[in-house]
Amino acid sequence: MEEELREELNELNGNIVFNIDVMLAKRKMSVGELANRVGITLANMSILKTGKAKAIKVSTLAKLCDALDCQPGDLLEYKPKDEK
Repeated sequence: MEEELREELNELNGNIVFNIDVMLAKRKMSVGELANRVGITLANMSILKTGKAKAIKVSTLAKLCDALDCQPGDLLEYKPKDEK
């Protein structure tokens, strides 16, 4: 199962990038404050921020948008594989 997931991820043409840093700067908010407002651990917030997350609950995305007063498109960006 894990190997199948790796193969599927390798076949993707790009990645979804979280622009949490951008929104934090715009809102003058710390990562810790955002994690508290959303109700997730600082470690999980770090995983989202660094782009290491493989999935996110829609409810967590909604909480991020509420805490940052933004839309999902302000947080998420699609980048093709050939774009760094």
